Amino acid sequence: MDIDPPISLSRRELASLMDLDAYYNAVEGAFRAHADGRTIVPMPLHIALEDGGFHAKGAYLALEHAYAAVKVNSNFPGNPARGMPTIQGGVLLFDARDGRLLAIMDSIEITSKRTAAASAVAAKHLARPDASTIAICGCGEQGRAQLAAIARVMPLKRVHAWDIDGSRSEQFARDMAKALRIEATACAQIPRADIVVTATSSRAAFLEDVDPGTFVAAIGADNPHKSEIHPRLMMRAKVVTDLTAQAATMGDLHHAPEARAHAELGEVITGRKAGRTSADEIIVFDSTGVAIQDVAAAACAYERAIAAREIENA
Repeated sequence: MDIDPPISLSRRELASLMDLDAYYNAVEGAFRAHADGRTIVPMPLHIALEDGGFHAKGAYLALEHAYAAVKVNSNFPGNPARGMPTIQGGVLLFDARDGRLLAIMDSIEITSKRTAAASAVAAKHLARPDASTIAICGCGEQGRAQLAAIARVMPLKRVHAWDIDGSRSEQFARDMAKALRIEATACAQIPRADIVVTATSSRAAFLEDVDPGTFVAAIGADNPHKSEIHPRLMMRAKVVTDLTAQAATMGDLHHAPEARAHAELGEVITGRKAGRTSADEIIVFDSTGVAIQDVAAAACAYERAIAAREIENA
């Protein structure tokens, strides 16, 4: 029996196939499917090393077509100093009906953009509708992706950039002001804003004081050793997770045992649980990165790649 070989998609090819709206729609659909019980998501596998580590995530996702995917990533925060990406890896996408391997994809683009898309989905559903200022804490590649994605769905007018490396926040402010045509300022201390994004590799909580009504997208704590949000802030806030069981094991919720998760994002999207109920409410989105996001993004990229090849061969 002849079986079509899996296609291979590089980071450049993925960037040409998928825009921010595609990632947003794919990720929102994945969370909706999870709330509807159309997913299977086992806990991730982590291998922690002194200078970095590896993790593997996999999931089953039933959309119009059923897919499964496994992603293996390395994460070495010191890599930028070596001229290499912090995150590297690959995604294997399977047809969940018969087990065929459909595609092998570079994971850098998918990981960066699907993570940012999740924050944009959460901001759309949980931030104040008039939120116009944003603080980006951590001015690396993920910080840039976060700002670009959230700017697509929120009426942002000003960005405050903060990084432990002041030169990075200054460059970030210059670049993003030009790219998004938005007022941008580099800050020497953690700024306050309507929306705060923490996208760092910190192993110690650093964000505690925020103004009433703030929406916080906590991105960096994606393994049990990382922490960005102080437990006291977690206890004050309404906490919405991407996946509560995972956040309790490896997210900021893991470091705040007295805090409680109000809902998962999918439950808010589908209306099963309330999102924001007042303008003064502080809401923290504890984002640990769920494999259903990878499956949905990879499936969308695969379907677009196949459609493009059929047009070329017509």
